[in-house]
Amino acid sequence: MRFAINPGGSGDGAARTNGYAGVPAMVGLGRHYELTVTCRGEADPVTGYFLGIQEIDRAVRRAGVPLIERACRERPEAEPGAVLPEVALAVNAELGGIVERVRWHLSPFYSVEVSVPMTQPAKVMLRQRFEFAAAHRLHAPSLSESENRAVFGKCNNPLGHGHNYVVEPAVEVVADGVAGAPPFSLAMLERAVDSAILQVMDHKHLNLEVPDFVSPGGLNPSVENIAKVCFERLAPVVAAGSGGAARLVTMTVFETEKTSCTYPA
Repeated sequence: MRFAINPGGSGDGAARTNGYAGVPAMVGLGRHYELTVTCRGEADPVTGYFLGIQEIDRAVRRAGVPLIERACRERPEAEPGAVLPEVALAVNAELGGIVERVRWHLSPFYSVEVSVPMTQPAKVMLRQRFEFAAAHRLHAPSLSESENRAVFGKCNNPLGHGHNYVVEPAVEVVADGVAGAPPFSLAMLERAVDSAILQVMDHKHLNLEVPDFVSPGGLNPSVENIAKVCFERLAPVVAAGSGGAARLVTMTVFETEKTSCTYPA
């Protein structure tokens, strides 16, 4: 469900059109958000329905959007991860306890997610995307030149080739509903990724300049191994920077829009 939180109040009287930005439309300098609600249940044997999507939409707009609107108005400095558990519980109650998880997209690249039922204290999954440009060559020293060409094709070019890699860490954070500095924020994640990954790999030839991939002994810089290395570099930085209140759960690396790998799987 996509919706705007408007400066003068959003209301819910707008016409239901198929506008891609959702309902209500943005007025003035509003905020555009998206909630993804996942529910679990059995499909009706006659209709094939488990739940009409209109019911989920109504529940989100009755129970969830007003809480986000109030938070934007009364405590705009609050961390989204501190607001989302209350939203998810309210939507779950409205839908009779069938919600499995709720993900709040605050931008196309930044989101927070909670699972239902929740642990106490609640834990929130924080995701953000980052980009770095790098060159690499796929080559296995244990294979012959002809075998390498057969396995890797153009990616075995002796001078390498490049990608704009996109990395998306997923960090589990203990939600803090109390006002004050969060145990681990988006800004902290950005600093951690910059020091552990971007400064190391951006505009580098991975095979020649990044120790994890330099021969002899280095890994072949496939997207699988890049995801593994990014995870292993970032995980201790997240743990140390949060005092144990956050942990890196997965690292996804996109080599192209169509090719990605998540580690651990």
